[in-house]
Amino acid sequence: MAVQQTQMLPPQYVEDLQKDLGTQLTALTAAPLDTSRFAPQVAGQDQAQADAYTMATTQGQGIGAFSPYITQAGAYSGPNAYQSFMSPYQQDVIDATLAEYDTQAAAGLTGIGLQAAQSGNLGGGREGVMRSQYQNKSDLNRALLQSGLLQQGFTQANQLANQAFGQQQALAQQVPQLYGADIGTLRSAGAGQQSQAQAVLDAQREANRLEAYEPYERLGYQQTGVASIASGAPGQYQSMVTPNPTPLQTALGIASVGGGLLGNYGDYLRGKNTT
Repeated sequence: MAVQQTQMLPPQYVEDLQKDLGTQLTALTAAPLDTSRFAPQVAGQDQAQADAYTMATTQGQGIGAFSPYITQAGAYSGPNAYQSFMSPYQQDVIDATLAEYDTQAAAGLTGIGLQAAQSGNLGGGREGVMRSQYQNKSDLNRALLQSGLLQQGFTQANQLANQAFGQQQALAQQVPQLYGADIGTLRSAGAGQQSQAQAVLDAQREANRLEAYEPYERLGYQQTGVASIASGAPGQYQSMVTPNPTPLQTALGIASVGGGLLGNYGDYLRGKNTT
């Protein structure tokens, strides 16, 4: 006995819509997407960042900026450091001072002679003793004066050497800090420019991605409409394009849309073949 099967088929316009949807899906998915247009990109290093790196790694600027000052400070230390700071005019000052002293000392000897003449002891033993005592004291004072001048020059030169040593030490600390400040400023300014360039790349990538997936978005919207018409129930379409999806999320989203479309189309064909 023959078996009769009755099946309710959708209206012709629904079948036409489903066929058109299947044709579009086949054509759309036949060619692979050029994902290189929306592949992630990293903005290149800004010139200011490159300059900061160059400065930081250049000998005498970032690396070893302190070195020449430490070397110079070494020249201002040790037992002979004062010699570089001795006044070139010191000997002239000493000679002039001692010459003036000798003039005054000679005047003193003349005074002793006058006193001896007035007292009637000129050329006597008492005058000789007075002259000897005066000369000994004068020579001692002259030596003390000379040594004092030399000590004064040494003390001043030694203080200047110590001062120069401290200045070089301070520069050894300050110069790298100043270079570091310049390096930091360049790095910060470069980072801002790089961030701007990265934002432009990201925006272009997003625009390319939206453009590439627009046909899939449109086809998904059409699928929802066809399914709603076929079922007689209002459908809701949820966009598959979300901000900055990962490549895996995008691939899974397309697969689900394609699977749903092909499933509906397969059900339609199986139902039609059983009539």
